[in-house]
Amino acid sequence: MIRLPLLDATRPEHFPDPRKALNDPNGLLAFGGDLSPRRLLAAYAQGIFPWFNEDEPLLWWSPDPRCVFHTNSLLPNRTLRRRLAQVDWRVTVDHAFRDVVEACAAPRPGQSGTWIVPAMADAYERLHEMGHAHSVEVWEQERLVGGIYGIAVGRLFCGESMFSRESGGSRVALVALAKLLRGWDFPWIDAQVTNAHLLQLGAVEYPRAQFLRTVAHLSHLPGQPGSWASFTALAQLADQAAAD
Repeated sequence: MIRLPLLDATRPEHFPDPRKALNDPNGLLAFGGDLSPRRLLAAYAQGIFPWFNEDEPLLWWSPDPRCVFHTNSLLPNRTLRRRLAQVDWRVTVDHAFRDVVEACAAPRPGQSGTWIVPAMADAYERLHEMGHAHSVEVWEQERLVGGIYGIAVGRLFCGESMFSRESGGSRVALVALAKLLRGWDFPWIDAQVTNAHLLQLGAVEYPRAQFLRTVAHLSHLPGQPGSWASFTALAQLADQAAAD
């Protein structure tokens, strides 16, 4: 029988030590609490994130190892540059946050459901309105063809999900996000749980103890609060594609 700590409803910043998360299932730490902005921001600042299905209680995780993208190594490769040369896409930032979240939550081949349940989508919408959650959108004329969203805590960006409706759409969004973050000295995009696709895109794994030490440092550095919509031009990739 799995015994998990129940979060204290009166102490939204308090979580168990993530180093004590279960090995099986990997990283399961606690249950309960809520998805209030205070609790979510406190969780991400401690290397913890919520992940649960609609028929489950609210579950909190901190897996070992942890999957991370380095913003200074996420650059347009030859395949991506070739793709950008073939399409007329534009990138925006914080222009269609809810649309990106809903696209990420849409059914995908081989999946029976989604962890981005309505309560989660509403919680991240609140964080977006407060200037803590952000999205990068990729457009073909007025059609959204790719995107990514996540949470900024200090100088750490915690990626939540990304999607593609056209080949390369999510990768363009990811590389555009990395370009934007690189300019602000955000070194990492936390990708949370390792899978083959993320590793193929360039993610690396860190032992949880090392990840948590870095998160404790990055989350307390001055970040970039507020809307990022006005920084859209800084995320564009077309100039890099044309330069080659």
